[in-house]
Amino acid sequence: MAKRTAIIDIGSNSARMIVIERTSRFGFHLIEEVKSRVRIGEGAYEHGGVLQDFAMERALRALSEFHSIAKNLKVKKILTVATSALRDAPNKDHFKRLVKKEIGLNIKIIDGDTEALLGGIAAANLLPITEGITIDIGGGSSELALIKNKEVVKTISLDLGTVRLKELFFDKKRPVKEAIAFIKKEMDRIPSDFAHECVIGIGGTIRALAKAIMAKEDYPLDKLHAFRFDVEEQLKFIDKIIEAPVYKLKKFHIKKDRYDTIKEGSLIFRELLKHLGAKRVIASGVGIREGVFLKDLLRNQRYKFPHNFQPSVRSLLDRFCIDEKRSKCLYRTTKKLYEALHPHFDPQKKYANTLLYAVKLANIGIEVDFYDHHKHSAYLILNDPGYGFWHEELATIATLIRFHKKRLPSKSYIKPLARLLPPTQQLNWLSFLLALAEAINKDYRCEDFEVTFENQVLRIVTPRELYLAKEEIKSLEKPAPFAIKISVRQ
Repeated sequence: MAKRTAIIDIGSNSARMIVIERTSRFGFHLIEEVKSRVRIGEGAYEHGGVLQDFAMERALRALSEFHSIAKNLKVKKILTVATSALRDAPNKDHFKRLVKKEIGLNIKIIDGDTEALLGGIAAANLLPITEGITIDIGGGSSELALIKNKEVVKTISLDLGTVRLKELFFDKKRPVKEAIAFIKKEMDRIPSDFAHECVIGIGGTIRALAKAIMAKEDYPLDKLHAFRFDVEEQLKFIDKIIEAPVYKLKKFHIKKDRYDTIKEGSLIFRELLKHLGAKRVIASGVGIREGVFLKDLLRNQRYKFPHNFQPSVRSLLDRFCIDEKRSKCLYRTTKKLYEALHPHFDPQKKYANTLLYAVKLANIGIEVDFYDHHKHSAYLILNDPGYGFWHEELATIATLIRFHKKRLPSKSYIKPLARLLPPTQQLNWLSFLLALAEAINKDYRCEDFEVTFENQVLRIVTPRELYLAKEEIKSLEKPAPFAIKISVRQ
């Protein structure tokens, strides 16, 4: 696979391009994202699906500049897909020839099942889920994928889209009940086994709704991907958006560029949630474009990352870890300390993996600047896409790293993130363990050691004297009163 790959997605409402750079076998990160609201499906549904000249001209201009961006970024591979508006269009071949002749891009028009598969692959690999149903509401269609054990097992495409509903019902001022009847008739095609408590929301409509809910709830993280909300708690809010006149949408935290289709999309989403019996929604920041990339990357892996692979950790380590040997040593040390101490603060090992991910990423900020590198590391983690993590895990990892020097997490830092963090006592113990592990490895020798914790005494036995470690440990803030004794193995 090429080091840099561009993926272009031509939807009914928007054309988008992302550019992804690979950093290792499965490591990658986004380096560019471009969007144009070309509305290539505009007017098509009123004319038997025929793409209109003005809409095709808009699309050509956008795609030409997409191509220029990709060339200037030295992209080696461009994958271009088109969805509902083109697959429904009698003149789709004409548009494909125009794009090939004028720009040099080869468009692959994908069917609804393939579109659903791509969204499912992205969600299954880049969200911390094992099962659920993805819903991707586009301009002309909505795609659903049933995921089990991180694999897409079934897909379906419905002729329900925001632009389609807008032109057939909302623009003509037809009663909402007629639009609902249209939606329900199309939903009758959904197989009976498409039922799940967990729905993964893909696409602009659901992202806009999720962002609005985050704003309404004063959510502490500015991160959409993996944000969760309860369906029953938010149904009334979604109803208000459907019923509100356009000029009042700002009141509900809807961005202006979503005014034209948010009501239609929200109506489709609400009816699908009811039909599927969904109780919770997970917002996905990834979709068809990431799915195209991953389908290519993982073509020999049954479209799945290896077991226990964590894409965001791999990407951050590829780009920012300047000493992987030291990182591995810190990992082993922390794990040994945790095994000795966890019965006293985390008996169910609830936070074991979170702590060990924090260890791996603790010093990535050194690549930015050594001084205050713990702050840089925490910032990088909180502002990374966070593929494969819940927000609670990201907030905890960043907090542990932010305070992995000598002090325990401060109240002022914890307060805005409190709803996402472990109880203070557990957080303090985890933070202390990371700081202690760093102190033990102060001389970079990565010596083996024994550790026990009995009668409020933490005993560490090492092959040789750890002079620097002893100095460092004296200044560590502890999560509870106990003694630390370091001795040399006899």
